[in-house]
Amino acid sequence: MYKQISAEDAKKIMDSGENHIILDAREQDEFDEGHIPKAILIPYTEIKSKAEEMLPDKDAQILVYCRSGRRSKIAAESLSYLGYTNVKEFGGIIDWPYEVVK
Repeated sequence: MYKQISAEDAKKIMDSGENHIILDAREQDEFDEGHIPKAILIPYTEIKSKAEEMLPDKDAQILVYCRSGRRSKIAAESLSYLGYTNVKEFGGIIDWPYEVVK
């Protein structure tokens, strides 16, 4: 299973120097409008077909978000189902009070 964390906790991980991957589970057009720095895009509908190629380390710490939190939960569940062991879901970018790249 995945763990749900707050945006604040996700930001602490990002700033800590710990190894992590930031995964945006939205669509390309939403990603292009603005995303968290260093995020990679895998739309939640494509997790099962693209995750193992784009995320080869199943023990990597993966921080997942979307727009409001619904799709990130689905993406986090999919990653857990595929055998990823360190998935943390932190909701949506609409609640992200930190830097966004446009």
